[in-house]
Amino acid sequence: MSHSDALRTLQNMQQESRSSELSLWTASRGGDQSAFGLLFDLHKDRVFRHAFRLLSDRSDAEDVLGTVFFELWRKRNAVHVVDGSILPWLLLTATNTALNLQRATRRYRLLLSRLPREDRELSAEDQAYLRSNGLSPQLDLAIRGLSPIDQGLVALVMIEGYPIAEAATALEIGSTVARKRLSRLRVRLRDSLSSTTPADLALEGNGS
Repeated sequence: MSHSDALRTLQNMQQESRSSELSLWTASRGGDQSAFGLLFDLHKDRVFRHAFRLLSDRSDAEDVLGTVFFELWRKRNAVHVVDGSILPWLLLTATNTALNLQRATRRYRLLLSRLPREDRELSAEDQAYLRSNGLSPQLDLAIRGLSPIDQGLVALVMIEGYPIAEAATALEIGSTVARKRLSRLRVRLRDSLSSTTPADLALEGNGS
């Protein structure tokens, strides 16, 4: 098979996948819980991985996963579909939910730090998962100081690899605006990192 034939085959498969997802989503919007369950199976791993990257805690990531799909069902008539997929909406909602979870617990941290306790260690499984999917602590901290739109751009483009145009559509901003913001973001994130690793530099995302 030639390269052009392989590319056409891949594009056809992607188109069929998006068409199938859109059919499931249409049924879900009509109240079909079986179709909604299939959508959950389709995207749960991607959403969980994204939440775990932000939270570094399996239990919290599972809570975010449940909240995201609860919100998907609750707001199913207002969800923004991008190029036939609800995944960008799911990832943005996971980002917002994860950051809100951390803000909600921040007020307890000072009190907890004063209580006698043993340091919690991640399980070997979680440590391995975080090494392969996590963000560096420096980059994670820098992202938390961004505006919601900038956090969304980082989540979709730099972390998840979406094209800028699709991320802009999901965030309901213009592609030109998204491209300019992302350019400034990359400079800001580099400047805020005390020691940039190759993995951090790799988070350039899809510039198309």
